[in-house]
Amino acid sequence: MKAIALISGGLDSTLAARLMKEEGIGLIALNFKTPFCLCDRKSSSGCFSHSRQVAYTLGVEFKSINVTEEFLQIIENPKHGRGSNMNPCIDCRILKFRKAKEFMQESGARFIITGEVLGQRPMSQHRNALSLIDKESGLEGLVLRPLSAKLLPETTPEKEGWVSRERLLNFSGRTRKPQIALAKALDIKDYPCPAGGCLLTDPAFSRRLRDLIEHKELNISNVELLKLGRHFRLNPSAKLIVGRDEKENERLLNAAKGSDHLFFPDESLAGPTALGRGGLSDDLIKRCAGIVSYYCDLNGRQEADIMYKRGEPACQALALKAPPLKDNEFMQLRI
Repeated sequence: MKAIALISGGLDSTLAARLMKEEGIGLIALNFKTPFCLCDRKSSSGCFSHSRQVAYTLGVEFKSINVTEEFLQIIENPKHGRGSNMNPCIDCRILKFRKAKEFMQESGARFIITGEVLGQRPMSQHRNALSLIDKESGLEGLVLRPLSAKLLPETTPEKEGWVSRERLLNFSGRTRKPQIALAKALDIKDYPCPAGGCLLTDPAFSRRLRDLIEHKELNISNVELLKLGRHFRLNPSAKLIVGRDEKENERLLNAAKGSDHLFFPDESLAGPTALGRGGLSDDLIKRCAGIVSYYCDLNGRQEADIMYKRGEPACQALALKAPPLKDNEFMQLRI
């Protein structure tokens, strides 16, 4: 008997897969890649590496499917609404379950295993939501949730005797104690993302994402920039991202396209690198330089020598003397 185990890299899905493997179920670990995983918010790989490590530890086949393009369409207009921020949790699960169903049929597996816990997530893990997700994804009766199965209706794998309901669990609610205790009992020690999570539930990230949607700039490249730095909306078609540390400065340099502008202080000053995206007029270039100057260590000086250049590596940098932007204008531009 073969099943598809949805692996996020978190503890719950790891436990569910481990329990089913010990029941003798042949597993294929399936991970869905999006840019919004909280396991590694500064990485475009999200939970991919954690999920692959789980599959390796379990000794099972691993498959990853990138659903970013389809997911961005859902974010703009989710059928079942959003949570308290930009999280379209129900539509997200339906998309992933539909993809899992396709892969299940291709691979000859008979059902799906997830680490979902009844009542753990307020939008997508209550009874009605779980039932809705299974129905709309075409997987009614074929999604087994081992950690909460005794609290949920019997699934086809249980009715057919493929798994024993008696060996399944009755976890519920938001507490992590039962999972942590089970991990200890199973000698599972290395779970880098204990509770999982999604950047779309983060208020600050959601504000930035909402700004992209409002200005019709939602694409993968711009979403990746949301994870970096401080963001400023300059006008309806231009924004500036200012690095917060050396690592972010380097990533902004690497992310720059030929049509972007880069800003940085001259060698006599300590300060950030910034990336300007969109059409930058001379006035906007001065404003960007003023924002970068705001974050520089001026050592008592009234202005900074800010260098700026187009994103092409071969472009020559020009210098601009820029006083720091005034506080009131600064705060109006910050997203």
